[in-house]
Amino acid sequence: MNNTYSLSHSILKTLQFLWLIIPILLTFELQAQTATEHIVSGTVTSASDGQALPGVTVAVKGTAIGTVTNLDGHYSLVLPQPNATLNFSFIGFTPKEVEVNGQNQINLSLEENVEALEEVVVTALGIKRAEKSLGFSVGQVEGDDLTRVAQENVLNSMAGKVSGVTISSTGGAGSTVSMVIRGASSMSTDNQPLFVVDGVPMASTVNNVGGFGSDNRVDYGNAIADLDPESIENVSILKGPSAAALYGTRAGNGVVLITTKKAKADQGMTVRVTSNTVFDIPSRFLNVQSQFSTGFFSFRPEDVGGGILPEITAGDATASGPENDKGYWAVQWDAPLDANGVPIPTEVISYPNNVRDFINDYAFTTTNSAAISNSSGASNYRLGITNMTHSGLVPNSDLNKNSISLAASSKVRDNFTVSTDINFTNSWADNRPASNRGANPMQWAYMHPANIDIHKLKDYGSGENVKRVSGNHENPYFLAHEVNNSFNRYRIYGNLVATWVINSKLSLMARYTLNKTDEVRESKIAPGYLKEPNNGAYGIGNGNSLERNTDVLATYKDDWEDFSLTASAGGNVLYSKSSVISNSSKPGSGLNVPNLYTVNNINSGALNYSNSRAEKAINSVYAMANLGWKDRIFIDLTARNDWSSTLPGENRSYFYPSASMSIMLNELVDLGPNVNLLKLRGGWAQVGNDTSPYSLYATYSNQGQWGDAIALAKPSGLLSPQLLPELATSLEFGTDIRLFSNRLRLEGTYYTVDNENQILGIPLAASTGASSIRINAGLLQSKGWELLIGGTPIQNNDWTWDLNLNFTTNETRILELAEDLDFVEFWDNARVKNIGYVKNDALGHDGLVGNLYSRKVQRVTDESSPYYGFPILGSGLDAEWMGEESYSKVGNYNPDFIMGLQTSLRYKNLSLNMTFDWRSGGQYVSQTYRYLSENVITQTWLDELVHPGELGGAASEELKAWVLEHKDELLLSDRLRPVGGPTPEYGGFPENFSGVTVYDASFAPGVMGHYDENGKFVLEQENLGNEGTVFLPYVVSYPWDIGQANLFDADYVKLREISLNYQVPDRLSRKLGMQDVNLSLYSRNIILWTKDSKLGVDPERAYQAEGNGRFSQGVERYNADPWIVPIGFKLSFTL
Repeated sequence: MNNTYSLSHSILKTLQFLWLIIPILLTFELQAQTATEHIVSGTVTSASDGQALPGVTVAVKGTAIGTVTNLDGHYSLVLPQPNATLNFSFIGFTPKEVEVNGQNQINLSLEENVEALEEVVVTALGIKRAEKSLGFSVGQVEGDDLTRVAQENVLNSMAGKVSGVTISSTGGAGSTVSMVIRGASSMSTDNQPLFVVDGVPMASTVNNVGGFGSDNRVDYGNAIADLDPESIENVSILKGPSAAALYGTRAGNGVVLITTKKAKADQGMTVRVTSNTVFDIPSRFLNVQSQFSTGFFSFRPEDVGGGILPEITAGDATASGPENDKGYWAVQWDAPLDANGVPIPTEVISYPNNVRDFINDYAFTTTNSAAISNSSGASNYRLGITNMTHSGLVPNSDLNKNSISLAASSKVRDNFTVSTDINFTNSWADNRPASNRGANPMQWAYMHPANIDIHKLKDYGSGENVKRVSGNHENPYFLAHEVNNSFNRYRIYGNLVATWVINSKLSLMARYTLNKTDEVRESKIAPGYLKEPNNGAYGIGNGNSLERNTDVLATYKDDWEDFSLTASAGGNVLYSKSSVISNSSKPGSGLNVPNLYTVNNINSGALNYSNSRAEKAINSVYAMANLGWKDRIFIDLTARNDWSSTLPGENRSYFYPSASMSIMLNELVDLGPNVNLLKLRGGWAQVGNDTSPYSLYATYSNQGQWGDAIALAKPSGLLSPQLLPELATSLEFGTDIRLFSNRLRLEGTYYTVDNENQILGIPLAASTGASSIRINAGLLQSKGWELLIGGTPIQNNDWTWDLNLNFTTNETRILELAEDLDFVEFWDNARVKNIGYVKNDALGHDGLVGNLYSRKVQRVTDESSPYYGFPILGSGLDAEWMGEESYSKVGNYNPDFIMGLQTSLRYKNLSLNMTFDWRSGGQYVSQTYRYLSENVITQTWLDELVHPGELGGAASEELKAWVLEHKDELLLSDRLRPVGGPTPEYGGFPENFSGVTVYDASFAPGVMGHYDENGKFVLEQENLGNEGTVFLPYVVSYPWDIGQANLFDADYVKLREISLNYQVPDRLSRKLGMQDVNLSLYSRNIILWTKDSKLGVDPERAYQAEGNGRFSQGVERYNADPWIVPIGFKLSFTL
């Protein structure tokens, strides 16, 4: 059991946390016991119709004592004294304050507050606005919806809940999570939005991938993972430039505004405690076969004259040896020795659970948090503390995080308020396992031969004595324990805000924000890793970043007759800097002394060192005005001008305007009482995106040392000192509808965004002495629809049922590139390329971003030939390629649409909440499948082999007739399925190996030939199963160079979240000295259906974070952690 220590350690941490809480519980209990008790009860109703109001908060002013009314509107409280004051509050109603004066029963009616019923959202610069006044779409997620089901990264909690938003992740705890709003807006960046937490800007790029040593790539996650989800009050997503224009150059990809929790007014002191425990149970693995042992030939006893088979070795790394579990005997790896040291044959049996046996039985996560809030008079504060501990599925992997947050405000004078939000986070791991290929333990667990018990590798040894099944196999246990990648990251961010209400119309706000990060990463690779053969490897790096923002904003509000005006003007000064220092051994160069991990132990000629730093400043001024007429028509105008230090002086200043409008048709025309809102809205805006520091002039780069000499290199690409900012111009229209007392809700938005001045590296001719030049070139255009349908079919005292459905469709096309440039290549993987061609109807290019291309299989193009459409073969094994110019579109990684469904069903104190996510359309390429299938490890590829039935014994005219009968499947298929297999039962054909006939051959159906001078196809040889057909071992039949063989559909339906919650009745909670006690059982990210389920890869993991500020969408590279079924338990209560 690999998780014994992790489980006991996590339980100990939980007990320690509860031990701190128990004294607080006892203190509250003693206070309750020693006070002079006075009981008051009553019923709260609506003044308009006399109906009981469940859920009304009844609090004792100045204390932590309070309750909520039950389904009948009834409440009961034990007061500390008979002369206390009660505060009654409920959303949509005017609060009331009542003196008890010794009364035992107080019945109360609350008046509806129409203004309170209006939905309020947080918009740019943190300004709260009535939703009906907005001329643009804003997505919203409440904090409770983010924490109902615990997630380590808050972005994962948003999946399926907001239209227009695409979430992607490699899946592992602590890994990078990508958020793209309304499709790609840039061809040179990672398209991540700007995150703003309580006014603090926070970039969250997906390029946090590093690691030292050969093929040791580690995903360290992105900045937003440092945010404590338990501290979030709500999230507003400003999707388009119309909503985000006030953030200027940083808002080109949208803005995510996160507001954290504050103490509630007149709440008194409360302590909120939350504890989460999650078991991640592996439920599904890659679809690999265990039917065949390691080896190159599928020998049977009858092939070798009976008896013992030839020795089985894993040197070929292929799983195409003799069948397991057939009673065969052979000398195998780690065979026992007789008295003379001769290996003893053993039975060839399978170990189908090798991968499951390698990993831990489950991953284990505990998250405990406590928040103390106090609000009385002019001051309030909330202090929150959270601890998260995660023990992973891969042995020796972990992740830890401690967070402290403080939100405080004080009204220094009646018109002057000072507030602050301070957050501190420490994230660390003793070991983050490598991803991708190379040092990835999961890769080698899957590569492990099925006829060898993986437990035999657990005592892995060291150095030259590392236990491995062959000279080219890594030991996954060794990689998990001896390729050690640790990190320790400290982040502090927060604000200091002063607000001066000069008079009833004019106010002034000044704000200072800070975001500072320090991170240390260290890799220790012990001797024994095949790619670091010289005493292992070592590397250490330290990176830090700092960003300061200073804002001043003056706001004027006035009303006259039918008009209202809110106007603001302000400025911002941004300064940021970053630096990275790293020292490591060059890949493969090694250390002087094994197992001594210091920089001094690296030979000077083998030392890679780097010291980089960057600074950036942006000065900005901005203004906005909102004009309303009779609270029915609203017009918004904004303007911002930025001056960026990263652009040349003459292009440094750029101006961004926006305009939007909203019209309340239901206020202009009487549509009856059932139409609560009918709003039309529209907006136009421009925002920009500048470039990174030092992108104007080339500098030499450090190439380490050559002996005692320091090597410098001139960059191969040229930079342009005339760069302009990328510019996004958007137009959006939409409508918002609320019907039947908001029981039915509809929203719809159509948008277009033109992104011009794309900053690209354009190839240059070799004669120039440079490979490329970075210039402004290109125009992207995104178009899409966003729909939201919400309803409350059932709503009464006992039952409530809410449904919310969101729908998103988006397409982005390349309309222009530089002169003489027709396409941009984004990535090349598994013989598939992601290429963006300029839209050109005449050439058949649709211009869509995300298109996947692969070279065509060479086929007979002579329509007069009887072999028209047949593959033309070279060696008889694989189809030959046509030239580079013949790349053809084979798919697109973007979905046709994304749909999310949220449903919440409540019966009295019990509620069931579920979130579904449906992705339709799109493809991805799997490098995992490609490498495993090449070695015949995947069951999927084994199933691709075509069984010719009784015709598998030899070449014949009957076999040819059978092939032609199945022409569509065998000859015209893009996957080029071989005929034959590993045994006679699979239809394997005979081949001769060292005088032994083995029935494990196959052939690739097709023809061999050439074209004459008239373009007519001249047949040289048929390869259709008849005489002359070339048969080769089936193990080499996988079409390695055919990209379509590695392409899969990305459709899926997921149950993102499911939770069952029980609200403990007040009478029981009060006996425990608590209130608002909630118990939850939950799970998340359960795949219900995938179009290519036979593969066993989660299509959402077809995403690869890179280390260069970009990411590869549509690529899956050994994101091979098993699908899990998390089982989570949550307890929360207030003291």
